[in-house]
Amino acid sequence: MHTIIHPQPTSQRHRSVETPASAHFRQPSYDCRELPDAVKLVVYVPGVDASSVAIEARGPDLIVTARKQQVVRVNWQALHLEASQRDYQLRLRLGAGLDYAALTAELHEGVLTLLLPKREATAARWRHVA
Repeated sequence: MHTIIHPQPTSQRHRSVETPASAHFRQPSYDCRELPDAVKLVVYVPGVDASSVAIEARGPDLIVTARKQQVVRVNWQALHLEASQRDYQLRLRLGAGLDYAALTAELHEGVLTLLLPKREATAARWRHVA
């Protein structure tokens, strides 16, 4: 069986490839549980200080960015640790039924715990469904 491969035009061949912003981050492990009146999100971000965590809500999406402290040692050598030293970013679509303004967060020993309360109308609707 023969295959015909068409070469790309020269203008497309030399065009620089842009990497998406998510290539600079890695997705942390997380656990999401629905409670009767809230959603509890546990994100595992070892090596991160509380001052370097940014939590942002964009519509129904929640974006958690946690940056590691970058330390350059005197005896530094490249050991292909680029992937493990990347910062964390978690993007979740949780929906519009949560009150993002009332979010509470706590970071203890690399475990970030977020509690997102449900809006009153959404919580009442779930209680009446049986």
